[in-house]
Amino acid sequence: MKLATERITDISTSLRTFSRSDTAEKVACNIHEGIDSTILILKYRLKANDKRPAIEIIKNYGQLPPVKCFLGRLNQVFMNIISNAIDAFDILSEKQTFAELKVNPHQITINTEVSHNKTVLISIKDNGPGMPKEVKTRIFDHLFTTKEIGKGTGLGLAIAKQIVEETHNGKLSFNSTVGEGTEFIIQLPI
Repeated sequence: MKLATERITDISTSLRTFSRSDTAEKVACNIHEGIDSTILILKYRLKANDKRPAIEIIKNYGQLPPVKCFLGRLNQVFMNIISNAIDAFDILSEKQTFAELKVNPHQITINTEVSHNKTVLISIKDNGPGMPKEVKTRIFDHLFTTKEIGKGTGLGLAIAKQIVEETHNGKLSFNSTVGEGTEFIIQLPI
């Protein structure tokens, strides 16, 4: 009972952090808390299932100052990027055996640091299937999705780009290699 109570408390705290009501102006926030709350909310999707082993999250957090932002909106960006990586792993799992997946486990690596030009860099990288050229050119387009009908809206990454670039004056970019994975890089001014 004690363990269950602690888990409920953690989930409740994470939901409050994740869905923080944004005020009319930006507030100095701890980016790591936002990422951690997003991961906790997605924890059920990271667990092992009958098609694949658990997806491992590797966090390499640097020393970040508080960042003036709308944390609830940034959490939406983290949620979209990490959810897309999980979706890609689930599709990849249909093409590989459980034994093959155990040898090369699915991983999402999250790095944070302050860059030399005094911006916060957040990198979310997976070792999934990567994106072909025709997907790369459209990845931020409204209503573009690679998911089957009923699974995706094609709005997640378009909205993520808008939140990062228009709302926060940052930059959202990516690198992807077929067969190696995809990395999204979020740059935010401090």
